[in-house]
Amino acid sequence: MPAGGDKGKGDNQMQTTDRVRAQTAAEINLEIDAQTKNRLVRAAGAPPAVLGRLIADLDEEWDIERWLETNASALALSGTLLGLFVNKKFLFLPCLVLPFLLQHALRGWCPPLPLFRRMGIRTRREIEVEKSALKALRGDFARIERNGDPAAEARAAWRAASS
Repeated sequence: MPAGGDKGKGDNQMQTTDRVRAQTAAEINLEIDAQTKNRLVRAAGAPPAVLGRLIADLDEEWDIERWLETNASALALSGTLLGLFVNKKFLFLPCLVLPFLLQHALRGWCPPLPLFRRMGIRTRREIEVEKSALKALRGDFARIERNGDPAAEARAAWRAASS
């Protein structure tokens, strides 16, 4: 499994020991980070009310754990019900899905993880970093230097939030 080991990469990537990021290909982590930075650049200079709505939207965003848990439980429940009421052969489904969920809990990786990450589904930490950067842009923190350049402010907010 290609590791995205991003610890110590400086400002270009979020520094973290997140197991999901460690199990995700580096180019996917870079793409997710780039998308986040682009959203921050677009948000820089927006009024506080708009930034507040963006932060509220992030509160509602499902993280990778929630997607995996929902996916696994829905497949396991479906397989169990189909196995009980339609054909016992459907019982293979929970027998297949539940070990994947266990593997994710123990190792931070399971077969659906690369697909979900390619779809741009983020970890809770990645979502929280974007929220913190938006709060910095809104003026919640005094550490962000205001110089009138929205892109520079967005980069400073990213550094502050991901450090």
